[in-house]
Amino acid sequence: MIRLYHCADARSFRPLWALEELGLNYELMVMPFPPRYRAKQFMAVNPLGTIPALVDGETFMTESAAIVQYLVTRYGPSPLAVDVGDSGYGAWLNWLHFGEATLTFPQTLVLRYRRLEPGKAEVVADDYAKWFLARLRAVDRALRDAEHLCAGRFTGADISVGYALLLAEFVGLDAEFTPAIAAYWARLQARTGFNAAKAAQLKHAPAVGEVSRE
Repeated sequence: MIRLYHCADARSFRPLWALEELGLNYELMVMPFPPRYRAKQFMAVNPLGTIPALVDGETFMTESAAIVQYLVTRYGPSPLAVDVGDSGYGAWLNWLHFGEATLTFPQTLVLRYRRLEPGKAEVVADDYAKWFLARLRAVDRALRDAEHLCAGRFTGADISVGYALLLAEFVGLDAEFTPAIAAYWARLQARTGFNAAKAAQLKHAPAVGEVSRE
């Protein structure tokens, strides 16, 4: 049984969404955020204290985009993956990792200094918001004549970039979405797998105020 350690709408939403799209059986462990402070028993699972953490037999992984790649290839064949012989394979890999390394990273600083530690480094948040929006132009260009990022269909790359859009909505950057990106984000949110992932994290959410006693 695959086990996924998760916090609501955090990076771990990527593998949760992939699990639902693939229709795999899994065990979901939803923890209060941040788990390294509020669910200290998690440190025994992942000493880094970060999420996601995925356990699949002897496999242990902590990088959200890599977990999506693992799931859609390990449990394929699946239309969520692009075969190495496909002309879209390079684009698939690039978008899969672009979603995390290029689009999510700058937003973590916006999240920290606008939401978690307001007033401490607002200029940093402003600078990295501009960074994110500048790099989001690549997504806009890719969507001008297409509904998805690569291979002519929904793939794991859309999950990776889609999470970055979810985070953008949370930190208030979605008002800057172009019409193409706004329409793309609406299509992603309409997917059965996306909504199943949302429902799963709500169903397994810890009780309000629940923290580790350790």
